[in-house]
Amino acid sequence: MPNRRILSLWFPRLGAERLLRMERGTVDAPFAVVRDTGQMQVLSSLSAAASAEGLFAGQPLRDARAMCPELLTRLQNAQAEAAFLTVLRRWAGKFSPWVGEEAPSGLVIDLTGCAHLFGGEEALLAQVEADCADLGLSVQAGIADTVGAAWALARYAGQGAEGLRSGDAVDQEARATRSRAAKRRHWERGGQPPAGAQPPSEAARIARPGHTRSALADLPIAALRLSEAARSQLNRLGIRRVGDLAGTPRAALARRFGQDVVRRLDQALGVEPEPVSPAKPPLHFAVRLTLPDPIGLEADVMAAVDRLLPPLCTRLREKGRGARRIRLQAYRTDQTMQALDLGLARPSHDPDRLRPLLSLKIGELEAGFGFDMLRLEAHVTEPLHARQHRGHIEAAGAVRAQLSGDTGLDDLIGRLGARIGLETITRLHPASSHIPEKTASVLAAAWSEPAADWPAPTAPRPLRLWPPEPVMAPEAPNPPAEFRWRGQTHITRIATGPERIAPEWWLDDPHWRSGLRDYWRLTTEAGETLWLYFAHGALMSAGWFCQGRFA
Repeated sequence: MPNRRILSLWFPRLGAERLLRMERGTVDAPFAVVRDTGQMQVLSSLSAAASAEGLFAGQPLRDARAMCPELLTRLQNAQAEAAFLTVLRRWAGKFSPWVGEEAPSGLVIDLTGCAHLFGGEEALLAQVEADCADLGLSVQAGIADTVGAAWALARYAGQGAEGLRSGDAVDQEARATRSRAAKRRHWERGGQPPAGAQPPSEAARIARPGHTRSALADLPIAALRLSEAARSQLNRLGIRRVGDLAGTPRAALARRFGQDVVRRLDQALGVEPEPVSPAKPPLHFAVRLTLPDPIGLEADVMAAVDRLLPPLCTRLREKGRGARRIRLQAYRTDQTMQALDLGLARPSHDPDRLRPLLSLKIGELEAGFGFDMLRLEAHVTEPLHARQHRGHIEAAGAVRAQLSGDTGLDDLIGRLGARIGLETITRLHPASSHIPEKTASVLAAAWSEPAADWPAPTAPRPLRLWPPEPVMAPEAPNPPAEFRWRGQTHITRIATGPERIAPEWWLDDPHWRSGLRDYWRLTTEAGETLWLYFAHGALMSAGWFCQGRFA
Protein backbone atom coordinates (compact mmCIF):
# COMPACT_ATOMS: atom_id res chain seq x y z
CA MET A 1 0.00 0.00 0.00
CA PRO A 2 1.49 3.42 -0.94
CA ASN A 3 2.39 5.93 1.74
CA ARG A 4 -0.27 8.48 2.51
CA ARG A 5 0.52 11.81 0.86
CA ILE A 6 -1.24 15.03 1.74
CA LEU A 7 -1.23 18.31 -0.19
CA SER A 8 -2.05 21.50 1.70
CA LEU A 9 -2.90 24.66 -0.22
CA TRP A 10 -2.92 28.08 1.43
CA PHE A 11 -4.22 31.18 -0.27
CA PRO A 12 -2.70 34.00 1.85
CA ARG A 13 -4.44 36.78 -0.13
CA LEU A 14 -7.79 35.06 -0.71
CA GLY A 15 -10.05 37.91 0.44
CA ALA A 16 -8.24 40.67 -1.44
CA GLU A 17 -7.64 38.71 -4.64
CA ARG A 18 -11.27 37.59 -4.76
CA LEU A 19 -12.31 41.23 -5.06
CA LEU A 20 -9.46 42.10 -7.42
CA ARG A 21 -10.63 39.35 -9.77
CA MET A 22 -14.00 41.10 -9.96
CA GLU A 23 -12.24 44.34 -10.95
CA ARG A 24 -10.55 42.54 -13.88
CA GLY A 25 -7.17 44.26 -13.57
CA THR A 26 -8.44 47.83 -13.30
CA VAL A 27 -6.99 48.37 -9.79
CA ASP A 28 -3.25 49.08 -9.66
CA ALA A 29 -3.09 50.82 -6.27
CA PRO A 30 -2.45 48.95 -3.00
CA PHE A 31 -5.64 47.16 -1.98
CA ALA A 32 -6.78 45.62 1.32
CA VAL A 33 -9.85 44.07 2.89
CA VAL A 34 -10.81 45.34 6.36
CA ARG A 35 -12.94 43.82 9.10
CA ASP A 36 -14.49 45.27 12.24
CA THR A 37 -12.73 44.26 15.46
CA GLY A 38 -14.06 45.80 18.62
CA GLN A 39 -13.97 49.58 18.24
CA MET A 40 -11.69 49.71 15.21
CA GLN A 41 -11.13 48.29 11.75
CA VAL A 42 -8.10 46.14 10.95
CA LEU A 43 -6.68 44.72 7.72
CA SER A 44 -7.70 41.11 7.12
CA SER A 45 -6.30 40.49 3.63
CA LEU A 46 -3.85 42.46 1.47
CA SER A 47 -2.80 42.51 -2.14
CA ALA A 48 0.83 42.06 -3.13
CA ALA A 49 1.13 45.81 -3.73
CA ALA A 50 -0.17 46.56 -0.24
CA SER A 51 2.30 44.14 1.34
CA ALA A 52 5.11 45.78 -0.59
CA GLU A 53 4.25 49.05 1.16
CA GLY A 54 4.97 47.46 4.53
CA LEU A 55 1.36 46.78 5.53
CA PHE A 56 0.44 43.54 7.27
CA ALA A 57 -2.66 41.59 8.27
CA GLY A 58 -4.09 42.64 11.62
CA GLN A 59 -2.80 46.20 11.31
CA PRO A 60 -5.29 48.92 12.31
CA LEU A 61 -6.69 50.75 9.34
CA ARG A 62 -5.72 54.16 10.69
CA ASP A 63 -2.06 53.11 10.90
CA ALA A 64 -2.23 51.65 7.40
CA ARG A 65 -3.68 54.91 6.04
CA ALA A 66 -0.83 56.84 7.64
CA MET A 67 1.77 54.58 6.01
CA CYS A 68 0.03 54.30 2.63
CA PRO A 69 -2.41 57.16 1.86
CA GLU A 70 -3.30 55.71 -1.56
CA LEU A 71 -4.53 52.45 -0.01
CA LEU A 72 -7.91 51.24 -1.34
CA THR A 73 -10.07 49.23 1.06
CA ARG A 74 -13.23 47.19 0.99
CA LEU A 75 -15.22 45.71 3.90
CA GLN A 76 -14.89 41.98 4.41
CA ASN A 77 -17.68 39.66 3.29
CA ALA A 78 -16.93 36.46 5.19
CA GLN A 79 -19.82 34.59 3.61
CA ALA A 80 -18.67 35.42 0.07
CA GLU A 81 -15.11 34.38 0.92
CA ALA A 82 -16.38 31.03 2.25
CA ALA A 83 -18.36 30.53 -0.96
CA PHE A 84 -15.25 31.34 -3.02
CA LEU A 85 -13.27 28.78 -1.03
CA THR A 86 -15.96 26.22 -1.90
CA VAL A 87 -15.49 27.07 -5.57
CA LEU A 88 -11.76 26.48 -5.19
CA ARG A 89 -12.50 23.14 -3.53
CA ARG A 90 -14.39 22.06 -6.62
CA TRP A 91 -11.44 23.20 -8.77
CA ALA A 92 -9.02 21.17 -6.62
CA GLY A 93 -11.08 18.08 -7.37
CA LYS A 94 -9.05 17.73 -10.60
CA PHE A 95 -6.06 16.60 -8.53
CA SER A 96 -7.87 14.18 -6.21
CA PRO A 97 -11.47 13.31 -5.33
CA TRP A 98 -10.64 13.64 -1.63
CA VAL A 99 -10.60 17.41 -0.98
CA GLY A 100 -11.50 19.19 2.25
CA GLU A 101 -11.71 22.82 3.29
CA GLU A 102 -9.53 24.43 5.95
CA ALA A 103 -11.36 27.65 6.68
CA PRO A 104 -10.85 30.47 6.16
CA SER A 105 -8.27 30.27 3.34
CA GLY A 106 -6.92 26.76 2.91
CA LEU A 107 -7.58 23.39 1.27
CA VAL A 108 -6.31 19.94 2.19
CA ILE A 109 -6.07 17.22 -0.48
CA ASP A 110 -5.32 13.53 -0.08
CA LEU A 111 -2.95 12.81 -2.97
CA THR A 112 -2.40 9.15 -2.20
CA GLY A 113 -2.06 7.35 -5.52
CA CYS A 114 -2.79 10.48 -7.60
CA ALA A 115 0.50 12.36 -8.01
CA HIS A 116 1.84 10.06 -10.75
CA LEU A 117 -1.06 11.12 -12.98
CA PHE A 118 0.51 14.59 -13.18
CA GLY A 119 4.12 13.48 -13.59
CA GLY A 120 5.07 13.43 -9.91
CA GLU A 121 4.68 15.71 -6.94
CA GLU A 122 6.97 18.45 -8.30
CA ALA A 123 5.05 18.59 -11.56
CA LEU A 124 1.77 18.61 -9.64
CA LEU A 125 2.89 21.64 -7.60
CA ALA A 126 3.89 23.38 -10.82
CA GLN A 127 0.42 22.66 -12.22
CA VAL A 128 -1.20 24.07 -9.07
CA GLU A 129 0.83 27.27 -9.32
CA ALA A 130 0.08 27.64 -13.02
CA ASP A 131 -3.66 27.22 -12.46
CA CYS A 132 -3.68 29.69 -9.58
CA ALA A 133 -1.70 32.19 -11.64
CA ASP A 134 -4.35 31.93 -14.36
CA LEU A 135 -7.02 32.50 -11.71
CA GLY A 136 -5.15 35.53 -10.33
CA LEU A 137 -4.51 33.91 -6.96
CA SER A 138 -1.44 33.61 -4.78
CA VAL A 139 -0.89 30.12 -3.39
CA GLN A 140 1.57 28.36 -1.10
CA ALA A 141 1.65 24.56 -1.07
CA GLY A 142 3.20 21.77 0.96
CA ILE A 143 3.23 17.99 0.57
CA ALA A 144 3.93 15.57 3.40
CA ASP A 145 2.75 12.31 4.95
CA THR A 146 0.36 13.99 7.41
CA VAL A 147 -2.14 16.82 7.36
CA GLY A 148 -0.28 18.74 10.07
CA ALA A 149 3.08 18.46 8.31
CA ALA A 150 1.65 19.55 4.95
CA TRP A 151 -0.06 22.49 6.67
CA ALA A 152 3.25 23.50 8.26
CA LEU A 153 5.25 23.27 5.02
CA ALA A 154 2.67 25.27 3.08
CA ARG A 155 2.86 28.17 5.51
CA TYR A 156 6.32 28.03 7.09
CA ALA A 157 8.63 26.25 4.63
CA GLY A 158 11.99 28.02 4.46
CA GLN A 159 11.37 30.05 7.62
CA GLY A 160 13.65 29.60 10.57
CA ALA A 161 12.78 29.86 14.22
CA GLU A 162 12.47 33.41 15.51
CA GLY A 163 13.72 34.66 18.83
CA LEU A 164 11.56 35.73 21.69
CA ARG A 165 11.90 39.39 20.71
CA SER A 166 13.12 40.85 17.42
CA GLY A 167 13.71 44.44 16.40
CA ASP A 168 11.84 43.92 13.16
CA ALA A 169 8.88 42.09 14.72
CA VAL A 170 6.15 44.66 14.16
CA ASP A 171 3.63 42.95 16.41
CA GLN A 172 6.07 43.26 19.33
CA GLU A 173 6.48 46.99 18.98
CA ALA A 174 4.38 49.58 20.76
CA ARG A 175 1.43 50.77 18.73
CA ALA A 176 2.89 54.25 18.39
CA THR A 177 6.14 52.92 16.85
CA ARG A 178 4.79 50.12 14.67
CA SER A 179 4.84 52.30 11.57
CA ARG A 180 8.55 53.04 12.03
CA ALA A 181 9.31 49.41 12.77
CA ALA A 182 7.64 48.31 9.58
CA LYS A 183 9.70 50.74 7.52
CA ARG A 184 12.93 49.09 8.73
CA ARG A 185 12.02 46.06 6.59
CA HIS A 186 13.91 47.54 3.64
CA TRP A 187 13.73 44.38 1.50
CA GLU A 188 10.01 44.96 1.05
CA ARG A 189 10.82 48.25 -0.67
CA GLY A 190 13.14 46.79 -3.27
CA GLY A 191 16.24 46.00 -1.23
CA GLN A 192 18.02 42.66 -1.07
CA PRO A 193 15.96 40.29 1.10
CA PRO A 194 17.66 38.29 3.84
CA ALA A 195 18.10 34.56 3.52
CA GLY A 196 15.03 33.83 5.62
CA ALA A 197 12.83 35.92 3.33
CA GLN A 198 13.69 33.99 0.17
CA PRO A 199 10.80 31.95 -1.25
CA PRO A 200 11.12 28.27 -0.36
CA SER A 201 12.33 25.86 -3.00
CA GLU A 202 10.32 22.93 -4.31
CA ALA A 203 12.38 20.55 -2.17
CA ALA A 204 11.65 22.55 0.97
CA ARG A 205 7.92 22.35 0.36
CA ILE A 206 7.89 18.58 -0.21
CA ALA A 207 8.74 16.21 2.62
CA ARG A 208 9.88 12.86 1.26
CA PRO A 209 7.92 9.81 2.43
CA GLY A 210 9.06 8.81 5.89
CA HIS A 211 11.07 12.02 6.47
CA THR A 212 8.41 14.10 8.16
CA ARG A 213 10.35 14.63 11.39
CA SER A 214 13.46 15.95 9.65
CA ALA A 215 11.39 18.19 7.35
CA LEU A 216 9.68 19.84 10.33
CA ALA A 217 12.67 20.01 12.69
CA ASP A 218 13.85 23.49 11.67
CA LEU A 219 10.41 25.08 11.37
CA PRO A 220 9.09 27.43 14.08
CA ILE A 221 6.67 25.99 16.61
CA ALA A 222 3.91 28.12 15.08
CA ALA A 223 3.86 25.52 12.28
CA LEU A 224 2.17 23.08 14.68
CA ARG A 225 -1.09 25.10 14.74
CA LEU A 226 -0.64 26.00 18.42
CA SER A 227 -2.45 28.77 20.21
CA GLU A 228 -0.79 32.14 20.76
CA ALA A 229 -0.58 31.55 24.52
CA ALA A 230 1.14 28.16 24.06
CA ARG A 231 3.65 29.58 21.58
CA SER A 232 4.47 32.44 23.91
CA GLN A 233 5.10 30.11 26.86
CA LEU A 234 7.26 27.77 24.79
CA ASN A 235 9.32 30.69 23.50
CA ARG A 236 10.01 31.86 27.04
CA LEU A 237 11.47 28.42 27.78
CA GLY A 238 13.69 28.58 24.71
CA ILE A 239 11.65 26.07 22.68
CA ARG A 240 11.36 27.77 19.32
CA ARG A 241 11.70 24.98 16.77
CA VAL A 242 9.62 21.86 16.18
CA GLY A 243 12.75 19.77 16.68
CA ASP A 244 13.23 21.25 20.16
CA LEU A 245 9.63 20.41 21.05
CA ALA A 246 9.83 16.88 19.66
CA GLY A 247 12.75 16.10 21.97
CA THR A 248 10.93 17.22 25.12
CA PRO A 249 9.51 14.48 27.40
CA ARG A 250 5.79 14.05 26.66
CA ALA A 251 4.57 13.71 30.25
CA ALA A 252 6.15 16.98 31.38
CA LEU A 253 4.98 18.69 28.19
CA ALA A 254 1.37 17.64 28.76
CA ARG A 255 1.40 18.67 32.43
CA ARG A 256 2.86 22.09 31.68
CA PHE A 257 1.08 23.09 28.47
CA GLY A 258 -1.91 20.77 28.21
CA GLN A 259 -2.90 17.96 25.89
CA ASP A 260 -3.43 20.24 22.88
CA VAL A 261 0.30 20.83 22.39
CA VAL A 262 1.05 17.10 22.51
CA ARG A 263 -1.87 16.30 20.23
CA ARG A 264 -0.78 18.81 17.56
CA LEU A 265 2.76 17.48 17.66
CA ASP A 266 1.58 13.89 17.34
CA GLN A 267 -0.70 14.80 14.44
CA ALA A 268 2.13 16.49 12.56
CA LEU A 269 4.49 13.53 13.11
CA GLY A 270 1.87 10.93 12.23
CA VAL A 271 1.58 9.38 15.71
CA GLU A 272 -2.08 10.40 15.99
CA PRO A 273 -4.21 10.00 12.83
CA GLU A 274 -5.86 13.06 11.33
CA PRO A 275 -8.23 12.17 8.49
CA VAL A 276 -9.10 14.38 5.56
CA SER A 277 -12.84 15.00 5.63
CA PRO A 278 -14.09 16.04 2.20
CA ALA A 279 -17.16 18.22 2.05
CA LYS A 280 -20.28 16.40 0.98
CA PRO A 281 -21.64 17.73 -2.29
CA PRO A 282 -24.89 19.58 -1.63
CA LEU A 283 -28.14 18.23 -2.97
CA HIS A 284 -29.41 20.41 -5.77
CA PHE A 285 -32.87 20.10 -7.25
CA ALA A 286 -33.66 22.56 -10.02
CA VAL A 287 -34.95 22.44 -13.59
CA ARG A 288 -35.32 25.17 -16.17
CA LEU A 289 -37.11 25.72 -19.46
CA THR A 290 -35.79 28.09 -22.13
CA LEU A 291 -38.54 29.39 -24.39
CA PRO A 292 -38.06 30.18 -28.08
CA ASP A 293 -40.51 33.10 -27.86
CA PRO A 294 -41.46 35.25 -24.85
CA ILE A 295 -44.69 34.38 -23.02
CA GLY A 296 -46.86 36.48 -20.73
CA LEU A 297 -50.21 34.74 -20.26
CA GLU A 298 -50.96 32.82 -17.06
CA ALA A 299 -52.08 29.82 -19.10
CA ASP A 300 -48.75 29.75 -20.91
CA VAL A 301 -46.80 30.01 -17.68
CA MET A 302 -48.82 27.17 -16.13
CA ALA A 303 -48.21 25.07 -19.25
CA ALA A 304 -44.47 25.63 -18.73
CA VAL A 305 -44.81 24.74 -15.05
CA ASP A 306 -46.57 21.50 -16.03
CA ARG A 307 -43.48 20.59 -18.05
CA LEU A 308 -41.07 21.50 -15.22
CA LEU A 309 -42.80 19.74 -12.32
CA PRO A 310 -42.49 16.06 -13.44
CA PRO A 311 -38.68 16.05 -13.91
CA LEU A 312 -38.20 17.99 -10.66
CA CYS A 313 -40.35 15.55 -8.70
CA THR A 314 -38.60 12.61 -10.32
CA ARG A 315 -35.24 13.88 -9.08
CA LEU A 316 -36.64 14.37 -5.60
CA ARG A 317 -38.14 10.89 -5.57
CA GLU A 318 -34.88 9.28 -6.70
CA LYS A 319 -33.01 10.90 -3.80
CA GLY A 320 -35.72 10.14 -1.25
CA ARG A 321 -36.39 13.84 -0.65
CA GLY A 322 -39.52 15.95 -0.53
CA ALA A 323 -39.79 19.64 -1.34
CA ARG A 324 -40.55 21.81 1.66
CA ARG A 325 -40.11 25.15 -0.11
CA ILE A 326 -40.07 25.73 -3.85
CA ARG A 327 -39.09 28.78 -5.86
CA LEU A 328 -40.23 29.72 -9.34
CA GLN A 329 -37.94 32.19 -11.10
CA ALA A 330 -39.28 33.92 -14.21
CA TYR A 331 -36.62 35.65 -16.34
CA ARG A 332 -37.81 38.48 -18.54
CA THR A 333 -36.42 39.49 -21.92
CA ASP A 334 -35.07 42.75 -20.45
CA GLN A 335 -32.61 40.76 -18.25
CA THR A 336 -34.73 41.14 -15.09
CA MET A 337 -36.15 38.35 -12.97
CA GLN A 338 -39.07 37.85 -10.58
CA ALA A 339 -39.17 35.01 -8.06
CA LEU A 340 -42.12 33.39 -6.29
CA ASP A 341 -41.49 31.49 -3.05
CA LEU A 342 -44.00 29.18 -1.42
CA GLY A 343 -43.93 26.49 1.22
CA LEU A 344 -45.67 23.22 1.95
CA ALA A 345 -47.11 21.99 5.21
CA ARG A 346 -45.50 18.58 4.57
CA PRO A 347 -42.61 17.68 2.27
CA SER A 348 -43.81 16.20 -0.99
CA HIS A 349 -42.56 15.06 -4.37
CA ASP A 350 -46.03 14.72 -5.88
CA PRO A 351 -46.67 17.10 -8.82
CA ASP A 352 -50.40 17.08 -8.10
CA ARG A 353 -49.74 18.62 -4.69
CA LEU A 354 -47.27 21.24 -5.93
CA ARG A 355 -49.22 22.45 -8.93
CA PRO A 356 -52.24 23.98 -7.03
CA LEU A 357 -49.88 26.01 -4.86
CA LEU A 358 -48.05 27.39 -7.88
CA SER A 359 -51.33 28.23 -9.61
CA LEU A 360 -52.30 30.41 -6.63
CA LYS A 361 -49.12 32.51 -6.99
CA ILE A 362 -48.85 32.76 -10.78
CA GLY A 363 -51.09 35.83 -10.77
CA GLU A 364 -48.39 37.78 -8.91
CA LEU A 365 -46.01 37.59 -11.89
CA GLU A 366 -45.56 40.74 -13.94
CA ALA A 367 -44.65 39.72 -17.46
CA GLY A 368 -43.44 43.09 -18.74
CA PHE A 369 -41.94 42.37 -22.16
CA GLY A 370 -42.43 38.62 -21.63
CA PHE A 371 -40.64 35.69 -20.02
CA ASP A 372 -38.05 33.80 -22.04
CA MET A 373 -36.90 31.35 -19.33
CA LEU A 374 -38.48 29.73 -16.28
CA ARG A 375 -36.57 27.99 -13.51
CA LEU A 376 -38.15 25.84 -10.80
CA GLU A 377 -36.07 24.94 -7.74
CA ALA A 378 -36.73 23.00 -4.55
CA HIS A 379 -34.29 24.94 -2.36
CA VAL A 380 -35.47 23.45 0.96
CA THR A 381 -35.98 19.69 1.08
CA GLU A 382 -36.44 17.02 3.74
CA PRO A 383 -36.10 13.23 3.75
CA LEU A 384 -39.28 11.58 2.54
CA HIS A 385 -39.77 7.83 2.37
CA ALA A 386 -42.89 6.17 1.05
CA ARG A 387 -42.71 3.28 3.54
CA GLN A 388 -41.19 2.94 6.98
CA HIS A 389 -40.77 -0.36 8.83
CA ARG A 390 -41.63 -0.20 12.53
CA GLY A 391 -42.18 -2.86 15.10
CA HIS A 392 -44.95 -1.42 17.29
CA ILE A 393 -48.65 -1.54 16.60
CA GLU A 394 -49.07 2.20 17.02
CA ALA A 395 -46.23 2.91 14.63
CA ALA A 396 -47.71 0.51 12.09
CA GLY A 397 -51.00 2.36 12.34
CA ALA A 398 -49.25 5.65 11.70
CA VAL A 399 -47.62 4.17 8.60
CA ARG A 400 -50.97 2.93 7.32
CA ALA A 401 -52.42 6.39 7.82
CA GLN A 402 -49.49 7.89 5.94
CA LEU A 403 -49.85 5.43 3.09
CA SER A 404 -53.56 6.07 2.83
CA GLY A 405 -52.74 9.31 1.04
CA ASP A 406 -55.02 11.50 3.18
CA THR A 407 -53.27 14.83 2.61
CA GLY A 408 -56.33 17.06 2.62
CA LEU A 409 -55.37 18.95 5.78
CA ASP A 410 -51.77 19.38 4.65
CA ASP A 411 -52.90 20.70 1.28
CA LEU A 412 -55.28 23.13 2.99
CA ILE A 413 -52.48 24.43 5.21
CA GLY A 414 -50.24 24.82 2.16
CA ARG A 415 -52.87 26.78 0.25
CA LEU A 416 -53.61 29.05 3.19
CA GLY A 417 -49.89 29.51 3.73
CA ALA A 418 -49.46 30.61 0.14
CA ARG A 419 -51.90 33.43 0.89
CA ILE A 420 -51.13 34.53 4.43
CA GLY A 421 -47.83 32.78 5.21
CA LEU A 422 -47.16 29.42 6.81
CA GLU A 423 -45.86 30.98 10.01
CA THR A 424 -49.31 32.46 10.80
CA ILE A 425 -51.05 29.04 10.86
CA THR A 426 -50.65 27.39 14.25
CA ARG A 427 -52.05 24.47 16.23
CA LEU A 428 -52.14 23.49 19.90
CA HIS A 429 -50.24 20.56 21.35
CA PRO A 430 -50.51 19.19 24.88
CA ALA A 431 -47.79 20.19 27.31
CA SER A 432 -46.76 18.60 30.58
CA SER A 433 -47.69 21.14 33.24
CA HIS A 434 -50.25 21.46 36.03
CA ILE A 435 -50.53 25.21 35.44
CA PRO A 436 -53.81 25.83 33.54
CA GLU A 437 -52.38 28.25 30.98
CA LYS A 438 -49.37 26.00 30.33
CA THR A 439 -51.22 22.76 29.53
CA ALA A 440 -51.00 23.54 25.80
CA SER A 441 -48.22 24.88 23.59
CA VAL A 442 -48.60 26.71 20.28
CA LEU A 443 -46.73 25.17 17.35
CA ALA A 444 -46.54 26.03 13.68
CA ALA A 445 -49.00 23.81 11.84
CA ALA A 446 -46.69 23.30 8.87
CA TRP A 447 -43.86 21.93 11.03
CA SER A 448 -45.79 19.80 13.51
CA GLU A 449 -48.07 16.79 13.57
CA PRO A 450 -51.68 16.94 14.86
CA ALA A 451 -52.01 15.94 18.50
CA ALA A 452 -53.36 12.40 18.75
CA ASP A 453 -54.53 12.01 22.36
CA TRP A 454 -54.96 14.86 24.79
CA PRO A 455 -54.50 13.85 28.42
CA ALA A 456 -57.65 14.09 30.48
CA PRO A 457 -57.52 16.97 33.01
CA THR A 458 -57.70 16.17 36.70
CA ALA A 459 -60.66 18.56 37.00
CA PRO A 460 -62.98 20.27 34.49
CA ARG A 461 -61.33 23.08 32.57
CA PRO A 462 -63.07 26.07 30.94
CA LEU A 463 -63.44 26.25 27.19
CA ARG A 464 -61.93 29.75 27.08
CA LEU A 465 -58.94 30.97 29.06
CA TRP A 466 -57.56 34.49 29.31
CA PRO A 467 -55.04 36.29 31.52
CA PRO A 468 -56.37 36.72 35.07
CA GLU A 469 -58.65 39.72 35.46
CA PRO A 470 -59.28 41.30 38.89
CA VAL A 471 -62.68 40.76 40.51
CA MET A 472 -64.17 43.08 43.12
CA ALA A 473 -65.16 40.81 45.99
CA PRO A 474 -64.42 40.41 49.71
CA GLU A 475 -60.88 39.21 50.39
CA ALA A 476 -61.96 35.91 51.89
CA PRO A 477 -61.27 32.37 50.66
CA ASN A 478 -64.99 31.50 50.62
CA PRO A 479 -66.79 32.02 47.27
CA PRO A 480 -68.46 35.44 47.19
CA ALA A 481 -72.24 35.65 47.05
CA GLU A 482 -71.94 38.74 44.91
CA PHE A 483 -68.99 40.12 42.93
CA ARG A 484 -68.31 42.72 40.28
CA TRP A 485 -66.39 41.85 37.09
CA ARG A 486 -65.98 43.73 33.80
CA GLY A 487 -68.18 46.53 35.03
CA GLN A 488 -71.12 44.27 35.87
CA THR A 489 -72.45 42.88 39.11
CA HIS A 490 -72.93 39.09 39.25
CA ILE A 491 -74.85 37.10 41.85
CA THR A 492 -73.57 33.61 42.59
CA ARG A 493 -76.15 30.82 42.30
CA ILE A 494 -73.92 27.69 42.44
CA ALA A 495 -70.29 27.42 43.58
CA THR A 496 -68.23 24.25 43.03
CA GLY A 497 -64.75 23.80 44.41
CA PRO A 498 -62.17 24.53 45.49
CA GLU A 499 -59.30 23.11 43.39
CA ARG A 500 -55.97 24.21 44.83
CA ILE A 501 -53.09 24.79 42.37
CA ALA A 502 -49.61 25.70 43.57
CA PRO A 503 -47.09 27.67 41.47
CA GLU A 504 -44.03 26.07 39.95
CA TRP A 505 -41.54 26.73 42.74
CA TRP A 506 -38.57 26.09 40.43
CA LEU A 507 -39.60 28.99 38.16
CA ASP A 508 -40.06 32.67 38.91
CA ASP A 509 -43.26 33.35 36.97
CA PRO A 510 -44.40 36.97 37.42
CA HIS A 511 -48.03 35.91 36.95
CA TRP A 512 -47.83 33.46 39.87
CA ARG A 513 -46.24 35.69 42.48
CA SER A 514 -49.61 35.81 44.22
CA GLY A 515 -48.96 32.37 45.70
CA LEU A 516 -51.43 29.51 46.05
CA ARG A 517 -54.70 29.65 44.14
CA ASP A 518 -58.08 28.12 45.02
CA TYR A 519 -60.14 27.75 41.82
CA TRP A 520 -63.97 27.77 41.93
CA ARG A 521 -66.66 27.20 39.31
CA LEU A 522 -69.26 29.90 39.91
CA THR A 523 -72.58 29.81 38.07
CA THR A 524 -74.31 33.16 38.15
CA GLU A 525 -78.02 33.90 38.01
CA ALA A 526 -77.51 35.08 34.42
CA GLY A 527 -76.50 31.52 33.45
CA GLU A 528 -72.76 32.13 32.99
CA THR A 529 -70.29 29.65 34.47
CA LEU A 530 -67.05 31.44 35.29
CA TRP A 531 -63.73 30.16 36.55
CA LEU A 532 -62.60 32.28 39.49
CA TYR A 533 -59.78 31.78 41.89
CA PHE A 534 -58.74 33.27 45.18
CA ALA A 535 -55.01 34.13 45.38
CA HIS A 536 -53.77 33.71 48.94
CA GLY A 537 -50.98 36.23 48.40
CA ALA A 538 -47.23 35.80 48.54
CA LEU A 539 -45.25 38.63 46.97
CA MET A 540 -48.51 40.26 45.93
CA SER A 541 -51.77 41.09 47.66
CA ALA A 542 -54.50 38.48 48.04
CA GLY A 543 -57.75 38.76 46.13
CA TRP A 544 -60.19 37.26 43.61
CA PHE A 545 -59.51 36.93 39.87
CA CYS A 546 -61.43 35.56 36.88
CA GLN A 547 -59.49 33.47 34.35
CA GLY A 548 -61.99 31.64 32.13
CA ARG A 549 -65.53 30.79 31.10
CA PHE A 550 -67.10 27.35 30.70
CA ALA A 551 -69.28 26.52 27.72
